[in-house]
Amino acid sequence: MKTQQSITSLPASPADDRRKRMIQYTVAMSIRLVCVILLFFVQGWWLLVVGLGAVVLPYIAVVLANNVHGGTPGDVERPGAIVPVRDPRGPSPYGPDHDA
Repeated sequence: MKTQQSITSLPASPADDRRKRMIQYTVAMSIRLVCVILLFFVQGWWLLVVGLGAVVLPYIAVVLANNVHGGTPGDVERPGAIVPVRDPRGPSPYGPDHDA
């Protein structure tokens, strides 16, 4: 008996995933911009905190942007209507002397 695919178990569409990653990148880089601007106005140990934010946030933003499959991955099953044209373990259609 075949199990029916549930729409809630499918992964996010590529467009939705890309949009989410772009928003995360933009937020992280906006915070970095604020840190760079604050470097001119803060004093004391806050200068170290803001400086670390300005240096480390680009790395974090890129890692978040490249996290393609963020969230819970869904199990996508192969549709039952697709039938292979030939058995891949069978003989080559080019003959026995042809190396594939």
